[in-house]
Amino acid sequence: MNKNEIIQIQGIEYKEMTKQLLNKCALATLIPSKVSLIGIKPNLVAPVPAEFGGTTHPEVVAGIIEYLQENGFTNLQIMEGSWVGDKTEESFEVCGYRMLSEQYGVPLIDAQKEKSMPVQCGDMELQICECAKKVDFMINVPVMKGHCQTKITCALKNMKGLLPNKEKRHFHAMGLHRPIAHLGLGIHQDFILVDNICGDLDFEDGGNPFIMNRLFAGLDPVLIDAYGCAELHYKPEDVPYVKMAEELGVGSADLTRLSIRQIGEIGEKRVIPEKRKIVELQDAVEEVESCSACYGYLIPALDRLREEGLLPELHEKICIGQGYRGKSGALGVGSCTSGFKYNLKGCPPTDEQMYEFLKQYIATRRKTEAEK
Repeated sequence: MNKNEIIQIQGIEYKEMTKQLLNKCALATLIPSKVSLIGIKPNLVAPVPAEFGGTTHPEVVAGIIEYLQENGFTNLQIMEGSWVGDKTEESFEVCGYRMLSEQYGVPLIDAQKEKSMPVQCGDMELQICECAKKVDFMINVPVMKGHCQTKITCALKNMKGLLPNKEKRHFHAMGLHRPIAHLGLGIHQDFILVDNICGDLDFEDGGNPFIMNRLFAGLDPVLIDAYGCAELHYKPEDVPYVKMAEELGVGSADLTRLSIRQIGEIGEKRVIPEKRKIVELQDAVEEVESCSACYGYLIPALDRLREEGLLPELHEKICIGQGYRGKSGALGVGSCTSGFKYNLKGCPPTDEQMYEFLKQYIATRRKTEAEK
């Protein structure tokens, strides 16, 4: 398999599809004989089953494990750290990985509980969990999906799960794109298998799955993400960390050199819509350095208000993010806006709490205006 190749397969038997794909990629021949520890990094952003569109299907990881074990590779670890606000151990349980671990004898590493170490990533020093640096061969298994702040998330951003929570927050304070690009230098991805079965086109924690029933694999995380951008109707330059990673030498975003190979027949081609809910809903928000979980819970809450016809009555912008610490204002969600007149505390508050808070705020404003 060459670095400019992507090999893909479609179907509904996810474990068998995975094994067919890995055989076609000849993954076993890509793993050096001296390798002692293989890491498998899924996306378990939150304790949400994969069919909701936010997490990696356990059947895909089962296929990877079976393929590796059948080819003589037995020292495997599944490693992940959920986003700030959720516990990885709950994600392991709800997403089916606890059962997977027991079935195949593969340990689960909770990156939220791991020690971290400073790693020089170009001109940026990042704190990275030790488990990621102990791996000899890293297999990344991201979900191709939308993201409320970076437009897409796939191969490059999925490595953020191997950072301590404090560093995850720091990434948002730094603006996300630059540190994500530099993280590509700190954690080398040796093989990427993308879960494109039903990724949510808008929200990274799922809720609105878009069925594609596809898996695809490659060796270059930058090329994988550039391809993901194209599939979601973006140019690589629309997602700054993709081009930044290319400039750092992490990989290539040149889609003119991309070669795509298909295994078997191409199934029903679903057209991914260009219009996104996220664009409409972002107009109601003033965001400064917010964490993914906090922002990720706010957007679905706003979507519910939109569906009920209440969003137009929300005249004030909702402030959110670390940039509002110690500041005052009218309306804010999350502990970082605790100095605001109307505030919902929590780090982060859930989408249900945000929805109820904003719905009550709208009702209160409506009553006040009626009494004038």
